[in-house]
Amino acid sequence: MTIEITNESGVEVDETVLLRLTEHNLAELHVSADADVAILLVDEGAMEALHVQWMDEPGPTDVLSFPMDELRPGTQEQPTPPGLLGDIVLCPQVAETQAQAANHSTLDELILLTTHGTLHLLGFDHAEPDEEREMFGLQRDLIAAFRSSERRRRA
Repeated sequence: MTIEITNESGVEVDETVLLRLTEHNLAELHVSADADVAILLVDEGAMEALHVQWMDEPGPTDVLSFPMDELRPGTQEQPTPPGLLGDIVLCPQVAETQAQAANHSTLDELILLTTHGTLHLLGFDHAEPDEEREMFGLQRDLIAAFRSSERRRRA
C-alpha cells in the first residue's frame, strides 16, 4: 500500500500519525494492500480555490476527497482489488479553527477529517439521514479503534 503525504500548508503536522491512521483505516475496511492514496495538506487559499473549482462553494473547507478507481470496502475474505483509491486534501488552518470550537486538538480534528475523507473515497456519503448514520457511525468506530491501537503502541 502506498500512502503519500505532502504538506504544503505551512503548518507543522505529525504526518506519521496520519500515515498510521490511514494504514489502520484501510486495513479495517479491507482495502487491498496494493491500493494507493495521497493526502495533501494545503493552506486556506489553495483549499478555497479547490472548494470553488470542485464544489462551486466560496471559502476554504476542511477536507475534500477525490476518488479515482471507485473502490469500495472489502471483506476479510475478499479485500478490494488493487487500484488508485484517490486523494484527500486537508486544510490544517480550518481544522485548527474547528478543533478550538470542538474543544480538542488540531491533530484530533485532522484524524477525524482524514477518516472522513477516506470514507468518501470508498463511496460513503452523508447526504441522506440513513447514509449519515452509517458513515458517521463507521467514522466513530474507526477513530475509536485507531485511538485504542495508538494507546497499545505507546504502552
